[in-house]
This record gives sequence, C-alpha cells and structure tokens, in this order.
Amino acid sequence: MAKTPDRLAAYNAKRDFALTEEPKGQVGAAQGRKFVVQKHAATRLHYDFRLEWGGVLLSWAVTKGPSPDPSEKRLAVRTEDHPLDYGTFEGTIPKGQYGGGTVMLWDNGTWAPVGDVDDGLKKGKLKFTLQGQRMQGGWALVRMRTKGKRENWLLIKERDDYVDEDPDALTEGYAVSVTTGRKMDEIAAGAKARKPPKPAPDRSRKRPAFVKPQLATLVDSAPTGDEWQHETKFDGYRCIASLGKGGVRLFTRSGNDWTDKFQPLVSAFDPLPCNSALIDGEVMAARISGSAFSSLQRALKSGDPLVFFAFDLLELDGENFRKEPQDARRARLAKLLSGAPSGGPLRLSEHVVGHGAEVFAQACKSGAEGIISKRIDAPYRGTRNKSWLKVKCTRRQEFVIIGTSPSDKAGRPFASLLLASREGGALRYKGRVGTGFSQSDMESLAAAMTARKTPPVKDAPDDIARTASWVRPDLVAEVEFTEFTDDGIVRHGSFLGLREDKDAEEVQIELPQEDVMETEVDGIRISSADRQVFPDAGCTKGDVARHYARVGERMIALAGHRPLSLFRCPSGIDGQCFFQKHDSGGMPDALSRVQIAESDGDEADYLYATRPQSLVAAAQMGTLEYHIWGARTDRLDRPDRLVFDLDPDEGLDWDRVKAAAFETRDILAELGLKSGAIVTGGKGVHVWLPLRRTRGWETIKLFSKTLAHVMAAQHPDRYTATMSKAKRKNRIFIDWLRNERGSTAIAPYSLRARPGAPVAVPVTWAELEKLEGANRFTMSDMAARMKSQCPAMALQGDLQTLSDGVIDALQDMADR
Repeated sequence: MAKTPDRLAAYNAKRDFALTEEPKGQVGAAQGRKFVVQKHAATRLHYDFRLEWGGVLLSWAVTKGPSPDPSEKRLAVRTEDHPLDYGTFEGTIPKGQYGGGTVMLWDNGTWAPVGDVDDGLKKGKLKFTLQGQRMQGGWALVRMRTKGKRENWLLIKERDDYVDEDPDALTEGYAVSVTTGRKMDEIAAGAKARKPPKPAPDRSRKRPAFVKPQLATLVDSAPTGDEWQHETKFDGYRCIASLGKGGVRLFTRSGNDWTDKFQPLVSAFDPLPCNSALIDGEVMAARISGSAFSSLQRALKSGDPLVFFAFDLLELDGENFRKEPQDARRARLAKLLSGAPSGGPLRLSEHVVGHGAEVFAQACKSGAEGIISKRIDAPYRGTRNKSWLKVKCTRRQEFVIIGTSPSDKAGRPFASLLLASREGGALRYKGRVGTGFSQSDMESLAAAMTARKTPPVKDAPDDIARTASWVRPDLVAEVEFTEFTDDGIVRHGSFLGLREDKDAEEVQIELPQEDVMETEVDGIRISSADRQVFPDAGCTKGDVARHYARVGERMIALAGHRPLSLFRCPSGIDGQCFFQKHDSGGMPDALSRVQIAESDGDEADYLYATRPQSLVAAAQMGTLEYHIWGARTDRLDRPDRLVFDLDPDEGLDWDRVKAAAFETRDILAELGLKSGAIVTGGKGVHVWLPLRRTRGWETIKLFSKTLAHVMAAQHPDRYTATMSKAKRKNRIFIDWLRNERGSTAIAPYSLRARPGAPVAVPVTWAELEKLEGANRFTMSDMAARMKSQCPAMALQGDLQTLSDGVIDALQDMADR
C-alpha cells in the first residue's frame, strides 16, 4: 500500500522549532471550514491567506493584500500547507528564520466553497464565500499560466453587496489584530493583548418599544435667539436604539429592525449604566472618504466600523422623558453617556445654544450637510413640527426610482436613473440623474431594480419615455442637485446612494419654508406663512403675500376698483379651492365693498381692491387668483376693457396659440384698434384693449361676438366661436364671453393656482414672438419685471372708442 504523503513536510523542513514559536506541523482533525488572514511583515509585507481543507491550511501569500474591488486582481503566490494550529498564531518569527518578522491575525472566520474544492485546485479555479470579520462575500482564486515550480494565482473579489470601489479599503481600513486589538509595532514589541470587550450587560428591564422619531421642518435660514440650540446635521441613517432585557435593538426611522445591519454598534451601548433606555441618534461611518453618506453605504457593505451619534434620550429605566424640555433631556443624555469611552463608537453629539447664523456658516464651511435647530423648551413629539428646524448647505432630496435611460457605452447597464416623487397621492416625474455612480453602484442598482412594462408616472416627457426602461417604484435614491426648474425638474443632479431606511410610498418633495412663524407683509398679518401652497414649486402662503405686495401697485393701476372674483385655496392647490365674489362675512376690512344688483333683482356686496394691502389681505384668506370685471365700480354699466381669451383645445401646440394672438391683433388693427397681449399663466393668451366708456355692455358683447365669428368663418379649421367641446376639437376657442356684464378675466400679474405657481403677465408683441409658453413667468421673475415698463400700463393710457365707423367696418368683414 502506498504511503500517504506528508502534507506538512515542506512546512516542517523550513522551520527550527527550537527557535520559533510557530506551531509544529501535524495534520489535524477537521474543525470546520475556517479561514484566516495573517498580516506578515517579513522581507516584504504581505498577507497570508489560508483556507482549512483536508486537515491543513491551504496557503497563499497575497503580496498587496486582499482588495474589495473586483477590477483589482491581487497576486497570490501558493505556499506550503500550514497546520491548523497556525490559524491562531500571532507574534514574531525570529530574524534569520524562514519568514522572519511580525505576524498579526488580521482576519478570521468561516468559508464555504462553490463547487468541488479538489477539482477547483486541480483546474486552477476555486470559488468560495467568506464570512469573516473583514473579508465577506464571494471571492475567487484563479491560477495563472506560469513556468517553474512557483504557483502564481490571482485573488479576485466577486461582484456582490460587499464590493468597494476603493481597492485598498480593506488593507488601509484595518490596522489592528482581530483577536488582541494590537497594531503591528505593538506585536513586535511584545505588548500585552488589549482587554477583550466586556460581555453585554445583563439588563433586567424590558426593552422600550419603538417610537416614531421627531422630524425637522426644512427652512431657509437658521433661527435666531438663545431659545434655540443648534447641532450639525448628520449625513447618515436615523436610528432609535432600544436597550433592555434581551440585548440592544437598532431601528430605522420607519421602525424597521436593522440590528443585523448595524451589528458593529451593538456592543457600543454595553458601558451605559442602565437597565433600559430609548435613545435617538444617527448612524455614521467611522471613516469618511468622499461624501459621508456614500461612506456609510460602503461601510454597511464591507462591515467597516460605524459610529452612533446620540442626541436625545426618550426613556431611561422605565421613565418616559418625552414631555420634558429639550435641554432637560439633553442633560440626562449627557450624564448617561459620560462613562462611554471617548472617541468610541457611541458618542454624544455636540451643540451650541444661540448664534444660529454663525453655527450654520461654520457647518457649511466644514463641508457638513447643514444644521438642526431645536427649541430648548420643546417636548419630543414623533411628528414633523416647527420645534425642530433644519437648514441645508446644499439642495438634497430623496426621489423614487421609476426607470432608466439607456447607455451607449459598453458595460454600463444604464445612462441615468429616472426620478419621481409623490404628490397628491400619485407619482410625478422629476427628471433624471446620470452622475455620481461608480461601476459597482450601477451594477448593484441594476440588480436591485425590478422591471415593469408600463410607466409608473403619467407625465414623463415623450422623448424620455420613448427609450425608457421602467422599473417597479420601490427604491429610493438620495440625490444632490443645484435647483428645480420652473417645471419642478431636477437640474444638475448627482447620485449619492440608496435610502434603504425609507419607504418609497412616503417620498415627497421637501421644500424650504421661509416663515415658520406668523409674519407681517406690507402691514398685513399673515398667519401660517410657512404653509406650502404650491408644493411642487416650494411656494408658501407667505410667498404668495409677498408676491402681491411686490406687484401690488401695478395690479391696482390695472385691476383696482373693479369687482373681483377671488379664487381661494386655503390649504394650497392640492386642497379644496373655490371662487368667491360676494362678502359673505369674515373677509378683511382692507378689501372694499360695492353693492351690485344681481340678475334676480337682489343686491349683494361685491369685493374690490383699492391698494396693494387689499391684495395682501385677500392672500391672508387663501386667495391665489384675482379675476376682474371689465368695468370699474364708479360706472358698472360702462365697460372700459375688451378681452379676447384665446383658449386652445387639449394638445394644440404653443405656436398655434401665438399665431392666433397675432391674427387677432391684425384684425383689430384693420379696424383701427390697437391691442395688447397678456399671457395667462395657463395655456392661452388674452388679446385686450382699453376703451373709452362710451358704450354699454350689449354693444361690447355684440362687437366681440361678431369679431370671433368672423375669424371662425374665415378659418374654420383653426378657430371656433362657440363653447361646444365637440366644435373645439383641434381648434382655438375665441372666448368673447369675457365681455358680458358680470363676467371676469384673470387680472394682470395674478398668480394661477397651477403647478409651478405661474403668473399672468402683460407682454409686448415682440416678447410674445420669442416666448416659449403662456406659463413661463413665475414669482421669481417679478422683481426684475417691476423694474421695466409694463406694456399694459403703457397701452392703458391709449383709450380707444368703438365708434360707429369701427362697428360698420366689422360688419363689412362679417358680410364678405
């Protein structure tokens, strides 16, 4: 019978065990599938990678150490098999001995082969999965074709959740022994092993139940005064830590148990002298490389160290502190954490009382995301409220991923992600993000997305939807960007990472609220000034009031002293909205009243504005739009304004509308009448002209009706003069009905209650020619607009008369 070869003969022959403390080689009984990595400072620093198989440790010397980057293939030279006992060796091999130098136990754990091990060793391709303290996930050893006795292999990371784009993240990220906590120089000097961590305390009180965390309201600037304390806004994952009987549980902001994902932090709470506690805080990566958020993503994948920044104490040893003031809870937390090791994984967040502007400026200078400001006298409530405010240095939002755009580059699964947010219960398209991805990001995203056939949104632009690949809207992306366009689309976005702690169903646009308290605009008190009125545009009730204060003088000159129809949306455009023309009680005194006889003979109080404060006061009552009569209150029977509202059918393009406006202008010019244009903030244009008050309503109505029917008769394929939807198909309705007694038209410079907060604006004909839509003006354009001459104001001074000659000329047109 052939003698079984001694697998450790080479190992024993190389060593003098009288001089080295290395274990003497002997084949051992199987202990499971263990692996070990020993950092070895011999003639050249390298990492010895060893796998238990057949009673020995299969061994390779990895010259640069293992890399978590799949594109980084590390040379691994096959060396002699080592005894199983070598898996616990850490110390110094004497100089002059084989492998003389310092050895550190750098990693250990278990491994699981993929396929037959002996066959893989023979063919030169061995795949396996590691569950170590540092190396995790799929790996492969692949033999190179080389001459000579030396076997050169490559150690390669498989693509999975443990990939890191930093090729040296493992070797540079871990510098101490996994068993003794010593560094290489400490091992060489013979320093004693550091004390192992204490076992988890046996806490006797039941763990507190998860509570919803308090959330902060986004504002534009830090609050002033010593009633506020300010903290750095951490760029990580919100976490509620529950301590008590059975150990620690770590919950996300939505209540998901992420104890396993945050496993490195579990022992961090052991030093706390309590039987139970509920602590609010934020989980961050211990090492920041690039952005803090992307560093955390990498740390969670690789098992790198984490830090828990504690900032609130909700319960302690059965006592609930959520009703106590912020500063009292903070003092209790500081006392509880006073025994935690300085610089350890559990830390107390820093704060400053007062000096909000200075704290914010310093935070931005240091590269932080922003600050959180908290009222020191406020209790803790599990909602988003105004006792916690956040101010951001950069614009960042969470968006739902709804699809991808194709890439023309080889190896890239997509060019960009398509984004959406939830508004009014439905997803709305918010643009694309095509930068900020590493190759591993793109591959992991592609693997995580689930394809679907139909788009999750209804408003994706045709050119984007045509080539899009749609996915199930269940992933949330964190995106940094410069601004939203007027249409609410992300501009210059950069991908930061996935928000696994947030539910896609809850993702909405978070916009700054400038006025978190009651404010005053033009002498008018505005309550709930921070209430979002136009959610997609980020405009608040206070913004609406300031708009009407800004444009008020011009609006009064053009629309003042006219009966109004107010379009009110007290809860914003997504809430209930309604028209109001009568004073039914409760309207502000800044608005004036005039009695007008109704068609049934009864009189009612109508509202009208005489000064800018009238408009601001109506805004306080939730008014967004102002619609005006064509007559003033001093002579309601004599109109002084004539309007043609060019209202396009659905689907008609803007160029058709502009052409209709110019054609209306030209026909009026043939009659000797000079007209102006107002883009409505919607889809259409008002062609209008000012009148001398020489004619009554019947004449004005008949004139406008005749002109509309003339245009419809001349071009029946383009225009209609009737409201019938059937006859309006693919045509523009020339709405002459605005010129009846009691009818109204949108006032110049009025807001429109539509997404984007557009404004109805008078324009010159030259401007109209170049304009790209009727809704292109917003509140932000008005400051500059007020510095230039108003076309409507200029035209209003040129009063015109519907003389008998003008009326006869129009009749001649109709008779042709």
